[in-house]
This record gives sequence, structure tokens and C-alpha cells, in this order.
Amino acid sequence: MRDLVCAVDVGTTSARAGILDRTGALLARAEHPLRLSRPRPDHAEHDSEDVWRAVCRAVAAARVKAGAGAERVAAIAWDATCSLVVRGEQGRQVSVSADGGPDEGPAGDGTCWDTMVWLDHRAMAEADDCTATGHRVLSHLGGVMSPEMQTPKLMWLKRHRPDRWRDARLFFDLADFLSWRACGSTARSQCTLTCKWTYLAHADGWQRDFFEGLGVGDLLEQGGLPARATPVGTALGHLTERAARELTLDTSCVVGAGLVDAFAGALGVVGGHAEGSDDRRAALITGTSSCITGFSRRPRSAPGVWGPYFGAVLPEHWLVESGQSATGALLDHVIQVFGGTPPSAAAHAAIIARITAMRRDPDADLGRDLHILPDFHGNRSPFADPHARGVISGLTLDSSFDGLCRVYWRTAVAIALGVRHILEGLADHGYPIDALHVAGGHSRNPLLMELYADATKAAIHETTAADAVLSGTAMVAATAAGWYGSLAESARAMQQPCHRRAANPASAAGYERDYRIFRRMHAHRLELQELGRG
Repeated sequence: MRDLVCAVDVGTTSARAGILDRTGALLARAEHPLRLSRPRPDHAEHDSEDVWRAVCRAVAAARVKAGAGAERVAAIAWDATCSLVVRGEQGRQVSVSADGGPDEGPAGDGTCWDTMVWLDHRAMAEADDCTATGHRVLSHLGGVMSPEMQTPKLMWLKRHRPDRWRDARLFFDLADFLSWRACGSTARSQCTLTCKWTYLAHADGWQRDFFEGLGVGDLLEQGGLPARATPVGTALGHLTERAARELTLDTSCVVGAGLVDAFAGALGVVGGHAEGSDDRRAALITGTSSCITGFSRRPRSAPGVWGPYFGAVLPEHWLVESGQSATGALLDHVIQVFGGTPPSAAAHAAIIARITAMRRDPDADLGRDLHILPDFHGNRSPFADPHARGVISGLTLDSSFDGLCRVYWRTAVAIALGVRHILEGLADHGYPIDALHVAGGHSRNPLLMELYADATKAAIHETTAADAVLSGTAMVAATAAGWYGSLAESARAMQQPCHRRAANPASAAGYERDYRIFRRMHAHRLELQELGRG
């Protein structure tokens, strides 16, 4: 009896796999690291074959942990970061590196950096060129093209590596690459194309004049892109013999059309509420970066907000996304720069423990006069400004561990204040969100969870799902398996309960002060930028 599904979540530094049952319960989870190359500032690359191997190892380990035979797994689906994979003739890898050739790893290891990772910002100039067109696709991107999207990345490839462009035959979002690798389907998910490739699902799909005006009019043909996107959860076929062997599954396992990782998390925690949505509920999906994602029955645009995207996850629903480009990554950066040590789970735990102790001491210095703007990797929302930079005011010569803890704490405060800033911007444009369902890596950071409850003014709900992103992807797999009549039904049947985190009213005055300073710092940064241009 095929009573289980496999869900795979591919992040920036690791691939996670889970085995789940019909109720959405996670029976087992396994993880395998990914190689990440940073050859230049703002360049970030994966080897897609390394990604596939990591997926296979995670799936095999999760199945063994679950004690489940391959014959029980009805379907598999993936979510992944919005990274760009380039393949050539007969599916061979095509390098996207600025300098290297097709085999750039140590001699003989076969490494090919054929994937631009989502956080790769090399295409900043190309993104600006997209924005300058004023094309109507921009109205679904908050008015500004981000270098994290695929169009500017592909423009960069054609401009800077025309040889690689000529070699290309297939362009994939990472989730679609995994489907192709698993079952041979070249279908592309409506989630990936609509959210990251400027495909307008509500308006005849591709806008060819946009690509032609940017000098990539051959993008669709060169990349083997289909005329129509495929809805999330569609059964694309069965695992090939090779893929089944590598995944330790079997060829009766169905492959479901996947989605972008943040939206899998949103589906996992609020998808079951979408049918009766009053637009006041959203998901806060956290990790390296953070995304605030919600579903609506009617389209509304807002500056600094990606979307509205039609049918990008749930049919007949519009999806919007806003967020912060670096949150978990920013806290890692603080540890690296101010602590002089590589970030690790143990390092975060030690810092959090010390901050907790300092907060119990009424005489401890927690950096009251230290203020931070967290835009170290640009401001995704509410300004949609990839050129924005972080600001720290109030640094001293303190290089002690407690000094590191103060910077970490105030960075965490800034991240939470950034969420409040985004929510206020959404409310100003018709999205009065007052409930956030939090999932992802930050749910394991007690400081951030407390700050989200105390500093954002939103009701914070914590899911009881062991891994909400895997939960959402399992709903996709269940739909492909035919367990439920639609993706919305799968979400209602498999969504896990949540509980509300209570805010501490005694902290409100302090965060109001911090937020006034936070807003003033944004204004001052803009003033300094203008002076710098003079």
C-alpha cells in the first residue's frame, strides 16, 4: 500500500528530505550538505549534480529512518531556492562561472558550477536595465526588478559569457531541474515561472516584447522553455529507472510539479486557511533570508512587494511575497565579523545563552544606544532597493564576547523591526495582515521568536509541524499521488496545528522607541546617499 509521500526541500547550504503520511505527520527527516562556491563578491554558484546527489542521499537516509520500503512511497515532490540551472546538448552541464571552464573543480573531480544561486547578485546592472523598461511585468514585481530573479541572470550570461549562452539548451529553476532529473519532464512549474521568470499566468503567459527589448528575445527558444506553465502538484510522470535507483525508490513513484521553497512553507502553514482567507493572515518563512507570503482571492499591487502572482501555488488564488534578503545570513555575518569565528549552531547557542543571562541582569549593557539597519544585502521590502546597504550606529572599540552579544541582540531587534516595517507597508496598500504564521530556521531561535511577538505588533502563530516547508511540499506530492481532489484539499487535510505566542506588553515602549529610530535611520541613509551622489 502506497501510504507515504517523500518531500524534498533544497536550501542554500543543504538538502532536506522527509517521509510523511496522509495526515501530514513527519515520520523521518534527513539532511545532506551542498557545496557552495563564492568565486567573487556577489557571485554564488552550485553544481547541480552535487545538488542531485545531496537530494538522493537525504531521501535514502530519511526512508531508512522511517523504516519504510520503497513500495510505500506514492509520490515525491520538491521545493527549492529560486536558483538558475543551465544545461546544454543532451542535458550536459554548462558552466555559469565568470572565469572558469566547464570543469572548474580540483583536477579530476568533475565539478561544474552550472547554477547561479538565488543570492547571486552579479546581475545588478541587468536588473536595473529591466527596471528602466517600465514594462508591465514590473507591476508584478513591486515596480523594481531584483537581481535574484532569472531574467537579469540570463541577461548577464548572454552579455558576459556568450559562449555559454550558445551552449545552452535548457534553462531551469532549481525545482524544475530536479523534476527533469527525476522523470525527464521538461515542464516548468507555474510557481517558478510566474514568481521568478516574469511569466504572467493571468495574461497570456510570456511577454516576448519584454525579452526582445532587453536583447534576450531568444531566451525562450534557447532555454527550451514551454509555452505554458504547469500547475503546482501536477503529476509529471514516474521516476526513471536511473532516478529510482539513485533515490532508493521505485519506478511506480509519481513526480509532482514543485515550487519555490518559501512558498512551500507558506502552503504548509496557511494553505489550509486560504479558501476562507480574509487577507489578514500570512506566513513568515525564515532561514538565510525571510519571506512574508500570503494568499488572496483578488489582486493588489504594492511597492516593494513581489506579485500579485496568479495561481503561483493555489489555483484561483493570487500570491504576494515581501521579505528581507538577509536575516539568518546576517546573524551568521555578525558572528563572523564581530566574533572572528565561523558561524555554527554552537556559536549561535552560546551567544543566545549569554544574551538571555544578560537580559536577566538589570545592570547589564544590552546596547541601548546601538542601532542597526539590517539591509546588508539590499532591501527587498518595503523599498525594493537592491542597492541599499546596512547601517550600524553606536559601535565602540569593545571586542569582547559580550560586545559580540550586544551586536547580535541589536541585529535581531533590527530584523524584527524590519518585519514590522514591511507589514505597515502592506497595510498601506490593502493587505492589513495582523497574523503571522512563522516557520523555518528562526523558529529555533528563541530571541527572534520573542522579538517577532513583541516588536512586530502582529499575532505570532507557531506551527507544531516539525518542518513546515517539508509539510507544504508533502501536500504537493499528495496531490500528485491523487490522495486528495486538489492542492487546497491536500492543504486542509495535512496542515498541522499551531499555537499563538503571547506578546509581553511590558516591552512595548522600548520597541516603540527603537522603531522610531529605525525609521529615522532609513531617512538619514537616503539623505546620505543623495549627498554622496552630489
